[in-house]
Amino acid sequence: MLHTDDIDRLELLTRVAAGPPAPGQQVYAANSRLLDMLHFSLWGPNVPLATRDERLARLWKEPARCAELRQIAEVLRDRIHRVTPTAAPGAVPLRVHARYSRNEACAAFGMTNPGSLREGVKWLPDAQADLFFVTLVKSEAHYSPTTMYADRAITDTLFQWESQSTASAASTTGQRYRSGGSTVHLFVRETRIADRDLGAPPYLYAGTMTYESHTGDRPMRVLWQLHHALPADVYATARTIAA
Repeated sequence: MLHTDDIDRLELLTRVAAGPPAPGQQVYAANSRLLDMLHFSLWGPNVPLATRDERLARLWKEPARCAELRQIAEVLRDRIHRVTPTAAPGAVPLRVHARYSRNEACAAFGMTNPGSLREGVKWLPDAQADLFFVTLVKSEAHYSPTTMYADRAITDTLFQWESQSTASAASTTGQRYRSGGSTVHLFVRETRIADRDLGAPPYLYAGTMTYESHTGDRPMRVLWQLHHALPADVYATARTIAA
């Protein structure tokens, strides 16, 4: 949870760690998906969301653990160094340029089983959303030759992304990308190499983007126009990697 830099999630964590709500009150945020995201952060991606309230009740019986979570929230709040505006459409409780694990990002879009995701792309028809999870530095230890996608920042608002090898411009997926038939969301990180015991690095939510052009077929190499410029430090890293 140490990557958390979203003020909405930290406020929810503080409320949850304060203990059960009084009768007639709610601990939940206005958007309950924030609570779903917290569920997977606390218990892992394979713990059924249906057990969320049961798990909270168990947590509230552990005052020492609740106190620890309140302390974590306070420390993380002090560590926030980047403005993260709320910009995701509709009920999606994400902040642009905040960091999220893949499980948290999927839960934000209403996915109830994020542990089932094994690929770097996800089409969610109910949300009419395409999620792209991009790792800039790819190594042969973690990626096969067919998944060494040429993903990189061209400018701070123009991103080159390579589709899966089966995607063609004429396919349903390719046509959706080109026609704007969904909202396309970019999540980007430098590497997937774990930081010792902290697990895989989180993704920065770069926000939504619009199809600009493409070349090639199976895979398609697509240029996307980001609606929010990448933060200077992230863009500098992506540009260095591309060079």
